[in-house]
Amino acid sequence: MVTNVPFIGAEKESLYASLDRHRDAVLWKLDGLDDEQLRRPMTPSGTTLLGLVKHLAVVEYGWFCETFGRAMEPFPFDPEDDGADLRVESHESTADVVDYYGRARAAADEVIGEVGIEELGTARFGASMSLRWVLIHMIEETARHAGHMDILRELIDGATGDHAM
Repeated sequence: MVTNVPFIGAEKESLYASLDRHRDAVLWKLDGLDDEQLRRPMTPSGTTLLGLVKHLAVVEYGWFCETFGRAMEPFPFDPEDDGADLRVESHESTADVVDYYGRARAAADEVIGEVGIEELGTARFGASMSLRWVLIHMIEETARHAGHMDILRELIDGATGDHAM
């Protein structure tokens, strides 16, 4: 089922629906592909569909949980290793990465449900920011990478679109 942003709705509800719509598109881009296709580097920098999912899990935890002082899983890589959040290691299964994204989404959803739209948190670099700003940023981040995934998926098997029809 495709999440739709309400035409008339409260701000937080509308922002959340928009984020969830893009999150669902990210997962849909994986449907029907095998492990080799999900891990296949499709750009000179090595971008993969599964690597983008891992990265999105990391940013969900970081922007929602870390910013608002909520519990989060440790990152499954060395944070000092630049680009490690985009790399899927051989010991990480597809299910591991997808499950990690699901847990990150669930943890972020708890924050979204508990925190007021204007409530402030503190980013890891010290800036104060509202939940509104984080929601907008995560919509941008998720939509941007869903767009990357659109291109990668089309290159892999020709499939296009943002949701199953």
